[in-house]
Amino acid sequence: MFAKLRLHTALFLVSLIYAGTYSLAKDIMPRYMQPLGIVTLRVIGAALFFALLKRIVAPNDKITGRADNIRAIACGLLGIALNQISFFAGLNLTTPINASLLQTISPIVVVLASAVLLSEKITPTRLLGIFLGAAGAAALIMSRPASGKVAADALLGNIYLLVNAAVFGLYLVLVAPLMRKYNAFTVLGRIFLVGALVAGPIGLRQALAADYAQFPLYIWGEIGYMIFFLTILAYLLNNWALKYASPALLGVYIYLQPVLAVLIAVVSGKDTFTWDKAWQAGLIFLGVWLVSRKPKVATPPAEVLA
Repeated sequence: MFAKLRLHTALFLVSLIYAGTYSLAKDIMPRYMQPLGIVTLRVIGAALFFALLKRIVAPNDKITGRADNIRAIACGLLGIALNQISFFAGLNLTTPINASLLQTISPIVVVLASAVLLSEKITPTRLLGIFLGAAGAAALIMSRPASGKVAADALLGNIYLLVNAAVFGLYLVLVAPLMRKYNAFTVLGRIFLVGALVAGPIGLRQALAADYAQFPLYIWGEIGYMIFFLTILAYLLNNWALKYASPALLGVYIYLQPVLAVLIAVVSGKDTFTWDKAWQAGLIFLGVWLVSRKPKVATPPAEVLA
């Protein structure tokens, strides 16, 4: 009982951390710091933390072999650098609700990537789910804001977030073999190092351009939230929970995250939930649910005894 409670607590905290990010980040961007500046602070801070933790927890564990090292580099490029850059660049241009809903299509990308990279079969049910999820995402990307006016660069922001969901789904497929083979901190230390080497220099100018002396206390708190809770704690809890959670349970929390994000955005006045967003979310959720269903294994016919 206590083990189940710990698992649900970890998954709920991860969902809550991610859900809060969509609204909190809008306080920081673009008034106090540009999106790539936040990315630089996040990836460098996390890279230092995981490098130190790796030396303490798994000092002798090392990623070996050309194939595994190439995979780790790809994970760092996709799951850290491109993932973080596209997420914050997109969120800076679009709304918290749009961002949270578009994030949920990652399981669809996981299925497509698994079909291409791991030769897994796509069933008709999953194919329907991919179509519905894509239709919902396309409608959401092309939709107008609640005011009826087209927000500046909102379309570009939604496209950035679609890229973010896609690269994160691909990252999940690529990183799974590494997580099974090596200590989690060895993998996280390596991929965050790659991410910091790529994303750090790209956003360094924006990080240095910020006027830190003018930051209110709550902005410092939100930046600390981005670095510690969103980047470090969420990754730690997520990797621990993935070892024990069933696919069905993970699916529940995939849907919970945007629900929490919508509630936080509406209560804090950062966004408005409309009927248009409701049916678009319904299409995406239905598509993800169909894709996430485990295909039934055909029962072999019983042998007839002569």
